[in-house]
Amino acid sequence: MNAEAQYTYIWEYLALPDRVDEFEELYGSSGAWGELFRKSAGYIRTELLRDRDQPHRFVTIDYWVSYDAWLDWRRRFASDFEELDRRGEQLTAHESQIGEFDSRPPGC
Repeated sequence: MNAEAQYTYIWEYLALPDRVDEFEELYGSSGAWGELFRKSAGYIRTELLRDRDQPHRFVTIDYWVSYDAWLDWRRRFASDFEELDRRGEQLTAHESQIGEFDSRPPGC
């Protein structure tokens, strides 16, 4: 991997108590979001973390090779993104972006 900074963004979600399984299926790395992300060569991986004290609270961390790679994917798959986003809204009581980050790959 080159020395270019990786782009990472983090979101927090409060899943509806009766929709937690569906939420985990949609947002997990092998779910529909992961499938859509994998259409880009610039996608690295997604982590879905569940809060130990608040079992309906989740954080997603999405890793891309660069901001430009994410932006290109976002433009190319805008309608698919919007469709999945609407599906996700039906599963959550709240969502908020924690932030966008750049990081260097290990060894750089």
